[in-house]
Amino acid sequence: MQKPNIVRAGHPVLRGVAAEVRPEELGSKDLSHLVKRMVEAMRAAPGVGLAAPQLGVDKRVIVVEDTEKHMSKLSANERSARGRVLLPLMVIVNPVLEVIGTGTASFFEGCLSVPGYMALVERMLEVRVTGTDEKGEAVDVVATGWPARIFQHEVDHLDGMLYIDRMLSRTFGANEEVQQRWLSMSPNEVREKLDA
Repeated sequence: MQKPNIVRAGHPVLRGVAAEVRPEELGSKDLSHLVKRMVEAMRAAPGVGLAAPQLGVDKRVIVVEDTEKHMSKLSANERSARGRVLLPLMVIVNPVLEVIGTGTASFFEGCLSVPGYMALVERMLEVRVTGTDEKGEAVDVVATGWPARIFQHEVDHLDGMLYIDRMLSRTFGANEEVQQRWLSMSPNEVREKLDA
C-alpha cells in the first residue's frame, strides 16, 4: 500500500476548527469513504490515530487503534508505566471529550503531521469520549492511560491544536536523538536533565 499524503504542520486546515458532521451525512457513502481512507492512512503511516483534517478534510471525525504490533518494542514495564493497552479500531464522529479527575502524566508524543520529531506532552490520565460512529450509532467510551492520550491528541486536531502547542518545548527533538538519548529515562528524569 502506498503511503498516504498526510497534511503537515503549516497547512491551514490543521489550525482551524473542523466542521461538525451534519446528521444527514451519517451513513452516507461519502462519510464511509472518508472513514475508509482515514483507517488506511493511519495503518499505512503507521500511527495509532488520525483526524480528518490530517487528510485535508475539514470534518470532525477521528479514528483510533493501538495494536500489539505498535507496542512490540516496549517492555512490560514500559507498557505498564504508559498505561499502554490494546485499543480496538474505533471511529468517532463529532467527538466530545470530557476530562475525568485531575491526574496527569507526561510522555513523549509524536504526530504524523509533524514527522520526525517528538516531545514530552502532559495529558490527562482519564477521559470520556462521546459521539457516534459513521453510521450514526452512539459511541460512549471511557479511556485511561495511553488510549486517553490518543483521544486527547486526535480531538485536539479537530480544534486546530497540535501537540507542539502543548509540549514541554525543551524536550522537543528529532526522533533518532530522543530514541537514543531520552526514551530509556523516566519523563521526570528527562525533565530534570533538560530543565524542562
